[in-house]
Amino acid sequence: MSNAYFLVPEPVNEPILGYAPGSPEKVELKAKLAEMAAQQIEVPLIIGGEEIKTGKTAEMRVPHDHNHLLGTYHKAGEKEVNMAIEAALKARQEWADMPWEHRAAIFLKAAELLAGPWRSTINAATMLGQSKTAFQAEIDSACELIDFWKFNVHYMADLMADQPMSSPGVWNRVEYRPLEGFVFAVTPFNFTSIAGNLPTAPAMIGNVALWKPASSSVYSAYYLMKLLEEAGVPKGVINFIPGSGGQVGNPVMASPDLAGIHFTGSTAVFQGMWKTVGENISKSKYYPRIVGETGGKDFIFAHNSADVDALVVAALRGAFEYQGQKCSAASRMYIPKSIWAEFKEKYVAEVAKIKMGDVADFTNFMGAVIDKAAFQTITDYIEHAKQADDAEFITGGGYDDSKGYFIEPTTIVTTNPKFKTIVEEIFGPVMTIFVYEDDDFDKTLEQCDTASMYALTGAIFAQDRAMLVKMAHRLKDAAGNFYFNDKPTGAVVGQQPFGGGRASGTNDKAGSAMNLLRWMSVRTMKETFVPPKDWTYPFMDEK
Repeated sequence: MSNAYFLVPEPVNEPILGYAPGSPEKVELKAKLAEMAAQQIEVPLIIGGEEIKTGKTAEMRVPHDHNHLLGTYHKAGEKEVNMAIEAALKARQEWADMPWEHRAAIFLKAAELLAGPWRSTINAATMLGQSKTAFQAEIDSACELIDFWKFNVHYMADLMADQPMSSPGVWNRVEYRPLEGFVFAVTPFNFTSIAGNLPTAPAMIGNVALWKPASSSVYSAYYLMKLLEEAGVPKGVINFIPGSGGQVGNPVMASPDLAGIHFTGSTAVFQGMWKTVGENISKSKYYPRIVGETGGKDFIFAHNSADVDALVVAALRGAFEYQGQKCSAASRMYIPKSIWAEFKEKYVAEVAKIKMGDVADFTNFMGAVIDKAAFQTITDYIEHAKQADDAEFITGGGYDDSKGYFIEPTTIVTTNPKFKTIVEEIFGPVMTIFVYEDDDFDKTLEQCDTASMYALTGAIFAQDRAMLVKMAHRLKDAAGNFYFNDKPTGAVVGQQPFGGGRASGTNDKAGSAMNLLRWMSVRTMKETFVPPKDWTYPFMDEK
């Protein structure tokens, strides 16, 4: 065993490649897109390091061209889930006993593989399977995931260095153990980086995991799993089990060996899982750690001193990048009447310039929404607004799924601060604006705070510093990630730890030491060098 105290490399955020015309990264990515689009793959389960084909398959299609088949994937059921649990528990002890610096080295290697030879593959898979533009893929499936792996190693080392004080003759210390049992990682379609982080953050601590990726992003998740295998993650440490929520989730949740849940997805699903944990608690071996990031109804609130040009860009990017399919996307906005006319004119003009289409065309700013179900949900909201007397459209409102699931960047203006699209999560390219009277500033802050059950991200705009202070204080509980004069999206690992409260989740801040600590079980140890040999105390010497 090594007897040195190891320092991990100091992490720095991965530089974002620009994909400018003629750049080597653009040439490489274009070639990889063409190569991957021209082939169809068959994705198996990966349990205990073995590829398993169940024969129960589903298709993987391109959202912006749903006639384009990328391949098929095999779906897990109760039998395969039980196999995965068995494989994870079998691998657990050896993985937990591996010296921490070797676990760290595996994920630092994964980061280097992603930064180098795997970068174009993971980005292309994300573009094809999730309809992300090159830039949206780059900041997600490359940069953010590289950052997760590098920074989490750094946080792990920092946490382990946090040790208690010792009194004379005593040495106190703590060790940071992995949880017993296994962690269930349930990952969303919209961020490949989250898909990579949710099973690996617990794993680098020494935990074992079952990973259920979203059915609409199995394509990129599979390539991530292959990257992790190349990085040296041992067999059984992370078990890849795509499938339907019920077929996979129900047997997982019934297992008495469930030690934790690392979740990103819908509020309803997370609440259902939490309820099931409660119902099963008397049969469980552990009190499972439950970490979840769920929905959002994220706001931009402007004061009349706001820089209108900056506000326009923040609204456009915040609402329509990646088709609004971000938990952090701006989906409601509050603007004072005194700057409304100027904002509206500039905003409508800029939104009109947005191009939408195949993400392989780098001139497009938007692709398609993820699938037919999302398309139907989002367009139902649009149709509701079209029928309402207290709403009007200033951009978009159109949609077409004949080739891909395309929805125009849509902006609704309402006179009702509790209008359906200003309250409910839509998860698509739909922004709802409420124009308020300048004298109703305080009242509208209250409406912003109470309109939604969520509290994930929010942004405030003002040049008046006193008003920024007032807005930030009044909205302090309305968002876990809060932005001053910037859009409410784009959190960076190591800079803006991400998560929110209320119905938006447990606010355990992905990309921070706070999250890693949730996957640790601390053992306190006290060693007394010269223990007492007389059980009596001095106070007993006199009556």
